[in-house]
Amino acid sequence: MKHIIPLPAFMIIVFCCPAAARSEDRPPDPAPTPEWVTPEVRAPRVTRVIFESKAAKSKVSFFIYTPAQYDSEKDRRFPVLYWLHGSGGGLSGVPELASRFDEAVREGKAPAMLVVFPNGLKEGMWCDSKDGRTPVETILVKELLPFVDASFRTIASRDGRMLEGFSMGGYGAARLGFKHHDLFGAVSILGGGPLQKEFKPDETPRADPEGARRLMKAVYGDDQEYFRKQSPWELAGSNADSIRGRTLVRQIIGDRDETLQNNRLFHMRLTRLQIPHAFEVLPGVDHNPKAVMDAMGDSFFYFHRAAFFGTNHGEKGKDDDSSDDSSSGRK
Repeated sequence: MKHIIPLPAFMIIVFCCPAAARSEDRPPDPAPTPEWVTPEVRAPRVTRVIFESKAAKSKVSFFIYTPAQYDSEKDRRFPVLYWLHGSGGGLSGVPELASRFDEAVREGKAPAMLVVFPNGLKEGMWCDSKDGRTPVETILVKELLPFVDASFRTIASRDGRMLEGFSMGGYGAARLGFKHHDLFGAVSILGGGPLQKEFKPDETPRADPEGARRLMKAVYGDDQEYFRKQSPWELAGSNADSIRGRTLVRQIIGDRDETLQNNRLFHMRLTRLQIPHAFEVLPGVDHNPKAVMDAMGDSFFYFHRAAFFGTNHGEKGKDDDSSDDSSSGRK
């Protein structure tokens, strides 16, 4: 009779399972599918709209706020503010922003305007990715703008459109406004970033190095030259003659915001290019859009009035970086 000697457990596992693949032999994880259609949100006078995008080969959603005047004045056309969200998608911020704009419009602090909240994805950077997978800029400029103008009673000209955004959205407002200066008459950059000349993942003021490297690869294809071509820094320089004196520009940053230094350098860049702009540093404010708007109070909307009413309404547009009321145009 033969004796069967039991094998150690670890040997059974080796015999029964295929050899584990080495990490370098594994295929890379597939990129996540872009979330072109976001869930609904509850917000005053806000509607989610979905349209077919040829660029994305998908349905794409956006939100739009319409003031009460849009319903009561049927023959009136309205200017449009395109609000560009920051990284993370910005979905949770729509109700807060819509409420603020609605209150300001009702109280006459802001002009009666439409506010469009486009979908720039969580880390879309408001530009077309180098690999073409996330054509965020193409969707906004070539599809969303014509769709909004065809579907709503808008003032369909550069004087009837402005861009505003916070963080990634401030970067997007600057780059899209400076690149497509024929489409937008005003650009509002709030806590904008990245506004620097080069994107160095190990030196980004807010993103961790790993996340910054992931972003650099996903959007810019690990190509520093491609980043530069998309950057507001380069676009301001190449289009300075077309922006200067034609586009209303402001740049707002908190003195506790980690991106303050890059914002100061960008302000100096615009100054050297002789592009008129208002620059204000808000005391005690960190990287937070609500804190920015709270700190500015009613003066936050002077810029919108200047853009759409054609008068300064206190917005002097000086190129200084002081934060007192005289430089910011507050009353």
